[in-house]
Amino acid sequence: MGAAEERDGVSLTNLDQPLFDGAEATKRDLVDYLDGVRERILPGLTGRPLSVVRVRPGQEPFMQKNLPKYTPEWVRTTQVWAEASKRRINYALCDDRRTLLWFANQRAVEYHVTLPRADDRQRPSYLVLDLDPPEGEKFASVVGAARLVQRALADCGLGGAVKTSGAKGLHVFVPISASDDDAAAATRALAARAERLDPAIATTAYIREEREGKVFLDSTRAYGATVVAAYSPRIRPGAPVSFPVAWDDLDRITPRDFTLRTALDLLGDTDPWAERLPAPQTLPADLVEEGRGIPVARVVAMHEGKRRARERRG
Repeated sequence: MGAAEERDGVSLTNLDQPLFDGAEATKRDLVDYLDGVRERILPGLTGRPLSVVRVRPGQEPFMQKNLPKYTPEWVRTTQVWAEASKRRINYALCDDRRTLLWFANQRAVEYHVTLPRADDRQRPSYLVLDLDPPEGEKFASVVGAARLVQRALADCGLGGAVKTSGAKGLHVFVPISASDDDAAAATRALAARAERLDPAIATTAYIREEREGKVFLDSTRAYGATVVAAYSPRIRPGAPVSFPVAWDDLDRITPRDFTLRTALDLLGDTDPWAERLPAPQTLPADLVEEGRGIPVARVVAMHEGKRRARERRG
């Protein structure tokens, strides 16, 4: 597998191993990509509790939140209470090149962060809508839904930036200055407004069977939810990357255009994510108020699931 190499004090091993089945890339490709994109990916990771998706040879990918005991002492950490498991999780804060290289050597392919920073956990930096196409639909359907979100944003005086998710869909980020409750409400209202612009294209239906082949406007990225960072690779065939896209270019791209092997060349010396994100914005009061009257999708789905279970038992 070749001798170990060292960068910034981090020993890098087994660099010529295949990254994962279907990646069309090696572990070296992952390390070189993350090192090459570090000045662009680190601003989105710094100060935020980090979850990574790792992949070991011969094993299924797994998400790692709690840091292992062998983590170097120089990796910065923060503790977060996990209500579901009733315990404190020791998350990494990936704030520098050395930490990023250590994660790359651990075969951490995906980088998912919280919307708030660790030092201000009740104030998310962004409102995020995740646009998820139905199975088998072409990427053009997601682009159509993104245009609705863009119009809904413009109608309430907000601006946002868009990136590929690295999978099938798109993420719309809206930098904000707001509490977590207001941000969650505004996210639901924004999705509802986009849906109303053309309900034949997009839906806010959380239950998959009710989406009728439409693009799902997922408004549940709030509070403790995470989202894949801009420039993060994904564990998908071809090792695609979550990549910033100009609104005007959406019709000319597909998620497969941006991979571990192509993204750095496409970026050159630019940082389109930093360039396209607007400054933090104040949420319109009417948007927040509308959202407060919209039930949380997961709660609605939970009650619907219980209702259906009762029907089956009856």
